[in-house]
Amino acid sequence: MSEVYAIIPARGGSKGIPKKNVKMLNGKPLIAYTIEHALKSKKISRVYVSTDDNEIAKISLKHGALPIMRPEDLSTDTASSESAVIHALKALSPIPPITVFLQCTSPIRYTSDIDDAIEKVESGEYDSVFSANKSFINVWEKRAFGMHSITYNYRERTMRQERPEQFNENGSFYVFKSDIFLKEMNRNCGRIGIQEVPVACSFEIDNVFDFWLCEEIIKKLEGVCRER
Repeated sequence: MSEVYAIIPARGGSKGIPKKNVKMLNGKPLIAYTIEHALKSKKISRVYVSTDDNEIAKISLKHGALPIMRPEDLSTDTASSESAVIHALKALSPIPPITVFLQCTSPIRYTSDIDDAIEKVESGEYDSVFSANKSFINVWEKRAFGMHSITYNYRERTMRQERPEQFNENGSFYVFKSDIFLKEMNRNCGRIGIQEVPVACSFEIDNVFDFWLCEEIIKKLEGVCRER
């Protein structure tokens, strides 16, 4: 079995919700959910949190993850998550064959889905796998001469079951071969696959409403964050 490390980027700054990553969600810090998911994995051997914030580092350590302090220039609003993961990987020795990139703003997920995604990369079926859920959203794009339908033909309005399968990249987790990721500097690299997850495990916290919604989902769907 390949060595697999999990990396969780978590900045101290947040515009939508101040100190979002350590804000209490149903009795524990938001970031604790993602750390716990990684630690429960049967395939992940080490869990790291990439951060610029001492409080996040202390909370991460308390919950079982090893902090990697990143520089200020990789912690701005415009710095990509890829840059944080690249910095973390280069700080490790040796670099693991497979990396799991988890976003702490997604507190609802099954650990078994992470392990299934890792298996798809370990087996050589794909070079990278991302979490996704089926999507039936009618997406339109604004163009110079009016709106243009992207995900469906508005003139025909076919039934859902008649459309090609479409998936929403929900941002919960990404698994990839580390060497290909470092070469392409993109979480979706090489031959790309998906790990389909339930809609309940597809919510990402960006604002106060999202925070409230995830709190309620976790309360109502007891066990949704546990292994299947």
